Amino acid sequence: MAAGKAAFIYSPELEKFSYPPDHPFNTVRAKKTRNLAKSLDMLEGDARIEIPPEPADRLVLKKFHTARYLHALQQASKGKWDAEALHMGIGTSDCPIFKGLFDYAVLATGASITAAKLIGSGDAHVAFNPSGGYHHAFPERAAGFCYINDVVLACIILAEEQKKVLYLDVDVHHGDGVVFAFYDRSDVMTISFHQNPRTLFPGTGFEDEIGTGRGTGYCVNVPLPMGTYDQAYLEAFEQIAMPLIRAYNPDVFVFELGADALAQDPLANLRLTNNVYVDIINHLLSFDRPILMTGGGGYNVENTVRAWTLAWAVLCGAYSDDDINIALGGVMLESTEWHGGLRDRNLPVTKQQKDTVAPALNATICSIKKSVFPIHGIIAKST
Repeated sequence: MAAGKAAFIYSPELEKFSYPPDHPFNTVRAKKTRNLAKSLDMLEGDARIEIPPEPADRLVLKKFHTARYLHALQQASKGKWDAEALHMGIGTSDCPIFKGLFDYAVLATGASITAAKLIGSGDAHVAFNPSGGYHHAFPERAAGFCYINDVVLACIILAEEQKKVLYLDVDVHHGDGVVFAFYDRSDVMTISFHQNPRTLFPGTGFEDEIGTGRGTGYCVNVPLPMGTYDQAYLEAFEQIAMPLIRAYNPDVFVFELGADALAQDPLANLRLTNNVYVDIINHLLSFDRPILMTGGGGYNVENTVRAWTLAWAVLCGAYSDDDINIALGGVMLESTEWHGGLRDRNLPVTKQQKDTVAPALNATICSIKKSVFPIHGIIAKST
């Protein structure tokens, strides 16, 4: 593989596994994203390639997870489940046991590890694992539909290569497992934009959670009011994330692109369109650093598939608003809601929305600028 490639990480083996039928997490999203991207000729060419992952090696898994937990997870996958496993979050309604559970989690994690190795070696400049983004898993606890924390492991692998890692999480839920992993470290900065934890799982991610010890100021949480819309979100991103990225000057980005912050997601209360993701990715690309992107949440399947396909198109350089194939994306998805292409329609913003969201978000921005910016030598401008 030549340097500068865009790598889409996927294997049909992932299609063999699924959460129970009544569970919100639907693994078909990755398959649909891959198929739509392929139908739009986004997986081939001189600059793009599709790569199958290898299952994550147990030694790699143990860089974050305990041997006891991995054993319990593997045993539960074989039908051997006990009270100790339940205490670890295995077999709950959020993290149920299903056929092939361990094999699926290890392969999905392996896809992010594959991406990290490609980027670390310089064989790829950007990589996307739509089956990744399990940011709620802890060393010895499954939580929030997540069993093995692939994004933590990807960050660890990159950090072990002496790379400064900027982990950006735009999932609507706070990436608590990732924050736990790096809360006292400065070689991985975590920035998370998520719905206010007072109103949503997992109940963490307030703006005063800024790290400890060497990690003080390297954990940044931006809680968002319910009803947050594109313009307000982007203003917060540009005022908080952009100055911090410039000051931190990372060697690589790990980007968890949960699509559950989109309007109409059944598990959350933000009002974004996927146009926000285009702007964010373009901001990241402007730094000319490698980007490892993963999937994450997103429980309106068709909206999630369109968002991820659009994000991949921008990331790998295949996107153009004038491209008729991209414009046909909505039709190919057979969505009954929007046939205008991969981009969402703009959503109207009410005066009540603005009056509710703007003051709360401005207060959060001011708080972060006051507590975190001075640590990085950033002179805060008034909002």
